[in-house]
Amino acid sequence: MPHANAYGTSTTDPAARGGDLLGAYLDRLAATGRGSPPYERAARRFFQSWPDPQDWAALPLADRLAADSATRPVITFLMLHRGLRPGYDYLLERKFSSIWRELVGSPLQDEVDRFLTAAEELGFSMRVRLSTGSQVPARLLIQTGRSIEALTVADLEQFAAACQERARRTGTSHRHYLSAISNTHRVLYHLGILGTLPTCAGPVPLPERLAPVTASIRAEMIAYLERKKATCQVKTVSAMATRLKHFGVFLTTIDPTLASVGDLDRRRHIEPWLASLTETLSDKDGAPISIGDRNRRVLAVATFLTDITEWGWDAAPARKVIFRDDIPKLPQLLPRYLPVDADRALTQALTDQPGNELAALALRLQRACGLRIGELLDLELDCVHQIEGNGAWLKVPLGKMGTERMVPLDMESLDLVDKITALRSHGRPMAHPRYRRPAQFLLTHHGRRLGQQALRAELDHAAEAAGLGHVTSHQLRHTYATALVNAGVSLQALMALLGHASAEMSLRYGRLFDSTVRTEYERALELAKQQLPAPAPLTEPSTSGRTQLPLADITGGKDWRATPLLKSRMAGGFCLRAPAQGACAYANICEHCPSYRANASSLPILAAQRVDAQALARDAEERGWISEAERHHKLIARLDALIADTEASTG
Repeated sequence: MPHANAYGTSTTDPAARGGDLLGAYLDRLAATGRGSPPYERAARRFFQSWPDPQDWAALPLADRLAADSATRPVITFLMLHRGLRPGYDYLLERKFSSIWRELVGSPLQDEVDRFLTAAEELGFSMRVRLSTGSQVPARLLIQTGRSIEALTVADLEQFAAACQERARRTGTSHRHYLSAISNTHRVLYHLGILGTLPTCAGPVPLPERLAPVTASIRAEMIAYLERKKATCQVKTVSAMATRLKHFGVFLTTIDPTLASVGDLDRRRHIEPWLASLTETLSDKDGAPISIGDRNRRVLAVATFLTDITEWGWDAAPARKVIFRDDIPKLPQLLPRYLPVDADRALTQALTDQPGNELAALALRLQRACGLRIGELLDLELDCVHQIEGNGAWLKVPLGKMGTERMVPLDMESLDLVDKITALRSHGRPMAHPRYRRPAQFLLTHHGRRLGQQALRAELDHAAEAAGLGHVTSHQLRHTYATALVNAGVSLQALMALLGHASAEMSLRYGRLFDSTVRTEYERALELAKQQLPAPAPLTEPSTSGRTQLPLADITGGKDWRATPLLKSRMAGGFCLRAPAQGACAYANICEHCPSYRANASSLPILAAQRVDAQALARDAEERGWISEAERHHKLIARLDALIADTEASTG
């Protein structure tokens, strides 16, 4: 086959072709002002040894890398002018510090410029564009000898394999190359050259994940999980696989001879497994697994056994082995909303100190609309709907509950959407993870969808800047719902705005600040106050400007120590307060002061004070006022110390 040189000359004679390339190289040196006898002699020696430069590429890598500084420029010239494909092993070892200068005027210049322009449109910085361009597309164009339009996913895979082989051979990391390969893949996709975006490896195959489980039981579990793939999402099946694996490993450990889940015995297998969960440690941090994790593990196994029983599988146990009471009860926790001051501080940090501006805007939109994180990331570019006479609405895509909904938008939220639209990277539509149809997503960054990890990193950054502890993105949704409840939104409206499938889900927020509970509390408190005798003002006001009730009016003539009030015994008297007032912050402040000293004449007073304090502690305990009882016990301990110290110093 004839060879075509960089200037269009075609020849079947390798020597003639080498002469053409030598002449072109010498012309290039002269045109760039770099002609010199050493360069010319090195070029002539190279072509004398290798009339067909491609034969040089068959040398061992060490010999190719041994080329001297006067020879390397001619090798670079040949690579950039379609005269040499030196092998990925050589290309990965060479540092092309002069490649951007040498590309000018070469056949590869337009190809690389097209790549850089597309990368810029996707929002890549100049540093990333240049490093990626030199690391991957330039090397691909050199080695394949094809145009950028003809590159394929197989070319990227071959390049990645060469990177891995280099890492194995040299022990040096190839992570930067893998990142550049991913960037290149995205750019080529948005140029319309490749048909798919780069994908993650995905979940580990089921046989590999369940490998530690006895083979026959593993086969039963895999058959079940494969069946669940028809009706459950990939993430759901993956979570099932993890929980069944834990159960299977336990069975394999305690009873290696067990051949089928159909032979499960409650006393020998299930009860020991349930007991072991309280001491099971997490694979992530080594801490005991949470009650939520225990609940999910038991539910997964119970569902597995129930399903295969209902389906009539031969592997189903002959009798029920897991019962409802075996499932750990979850605590009924209130939604973890952000208090108003923390909410404001976090929003301010996301606004004024963003680390990733697109992620910060996305988090503010999540807070403004109460979205789940998956719903936020699935928003499409046309998600805002303007209804004449009814304002703007956000179309929230299918989420956790498998329902769509519309959420009203105010001007501030619309402004956030506009800013995101202006900042997002543009490009070809991407496959929707749920429908597989092409979709233009709202949150795109560097040619791909914004990921959950980017949002979490930005939220951590903002929380630290705001001086807050760890904050999760779902707390933004809780905060949105709590604000609506505090504003008096109806249960029906709250369900619609949050996309809840049942009223019970929304009622969790109603328990936070139930206005009925508050009203009833205030009514009862007022009645309790009314049961106390009305104050009878003294003829002389107290020094504080307040009037003091006569003691008999407060106690009804009874012993003050038996009144249903908060009582404090001081050395020179006592204090009575209504329960609604709380304990006085200054009660017994002197006795607890480290500078307080007692003398011998004070001992009878301290002893009498101690006797009354004991009576008050018993009274508080009988009334169930635990904190009050503790307060009196602390005073008793302090009085004991004072009495002992005083007796010792005067004895």
